[in-house]
Amino acid sequence: MLRSVRCAMATHPTHPPSTAALTAEQLLRLPGDDRRLELVEGELREMPPAGAEHGTVAFHIAALLQRHIEAYDAGRGFAAETGFLLASDPDTVRAPDAAFVRRERADRVGRVLGYWPGPPDLAVEVVSPGDAYSELHDKALAWLAAGAQVVLVVDPATRRVTVYRSPADVTVRAGDEPIDCSDILPGFALPASALFPRRPATANSGN
Repeated sequence: MLRSVRCAMATHPTHPPSTAALTAEQLLRLPGDDRRLELVEGELREMPPAGAEHGTVAFHIAALLQRHIEAYDAGRGFAAETGFLLASDPDTVRAPDAAFVRRERADRVGRVLGYWPGPPDLAVEVVSPGDAYSELHDKALAWLAAGAQVVLVVDPATRRVTVYRSPADVTVRAGDEPIDCSDILPGFALPASALFPRRPATANSGN
């Protein structure tokens, strides 16, 4: 989920003072709870839990990525909520809904217990109903600015995929229109519709 809000750190006893910039190490050591947190230039941001459709689409895409990664021994895949340390002093830690890092980079970095140092090569963001276009667009550009090669913004409501390769290279794909990321992840070239699981006959907003 891309929509994030500033967290009122002063009201939570486990948070450092809101006047001080939070570090990635401090974020990693915060007590675990039901919140999803990111860090943007030292400021803590909290994201509401994702809805069911969002989670289903993110899981489906992660499975697609993993099949290609294993088939080509291409690198390393990451599930939702994995933090990537994109900048330091002040620190920025962001978490896509799915991600991929190429083999040469993964081998060079090795085992990581904390946040992954640097961006993924491919980042996937799944749109939630409350997400604003400007937030999605800005976050995709932030991934690119940090060094990601491709960002896919996947919208379950419209079943469209926006492909970001640079601020000047942004395309929208739907249906049988192709998405080709094989230069980043070998073999990952497929129609936009393949990024979406089969939709249930009816939508239910309740539990």
